[in-house]
Amino acid sequence: MGIENSSSNKVFGGWHKQYTHRSDVLGCDMRFAIFLPRQAGTGNRVPVMYWLSGLTCTDENFMQKAAAFHTASELGIAIVAPDTSPRGDHVPDDPDEAYDFGKGAGFYVNATQDPWARNYRMYDYVTKELPALVRDHFPISDDTVISGHSMGGHGALMMALRNPGMFKSVTAFAPIANPINCPWGQKALGNYLGTDKSNWKAWDSSELMKLAISKESQTPALVDQGDADGFLTEQLKPDTLFAAASQVNYPLNLRMHEGYDHSYYFITSFIQDHLRFHAWHLGIA
Repeated sequence: MGIENSSSNKVFGGWHKQYTHRSDVLGCDMRFAIFLPRQAGTGNRVPVMYWLSGLTCTDENFMQKAAAFHTASELGIAIVAPDTSPRGDHVPDDPDEAYDFGKGAGFYVNATQDPWARNYRMYDYVTKELPALVRDHFPISDDTVISGHSMGGHGALMMALRNPGMFKSVTAFAPIANPINCPWGQKALGNYLGTDKSNWKAWDSSELMKLAISKESQTPALVDQGDADGFLTEQLKPDTLFAAASQVNYPLNLRMHEGYDHSYYFITSFIQDHLRFHAWHLGIA
């Protein structure tokens, strides 16, 4: 599968680059961004963190706002940021053009309902197609971690829980932790997966965590949440995630931060902690 470079910028001795490619999984052209630290090169493959962004975002939000490159360069960790949904004029969108469904809001699931099922398969894209593409074209090792924010935090936790052993660690900022019980999640899951709510649980981090009983199924997790986040009670529900973790003694470190909101100011304040958490579990700290 071919890729086409659309931008390149040197930063902290490494490179931030954007690429486009044709996605067979999503049935459209997609763009992703990659940060390659200076340690990456011929004969030296580096570990990678996949970053999943939130509602309305693209590959650019994290790369431009999170201030992650300095620490990632120091640690020798690559970062890959995919888009948040399929794109294109032929891709169906929310008929009301709302921000919380359709384009920019793929929710990292595999849709089963028409007209969404043809294109909205972000789960397979992030866990299968994109990693294979990245490994084929860049000096990236098999050592992988995952992180995300809000809808992307939901995606990161859910993917780690559904795929024990795929990721060395998982972190999230203000994740939608119990989507089957919040308006954002109910709208997305109801449309993408249908009205049978029993099918939704397989995509809900709090429900999946309750099933992660064995040590082999427990990917170490760090979650940061601001207590001034306007979405905290209605949409995010970190208490539900914490209760699920407590039920099975899951290795979750959930940190509440006084005064922080849902913005990238919050992410920039603690992204270094997340990268160092991942580095520890990658064995490179």
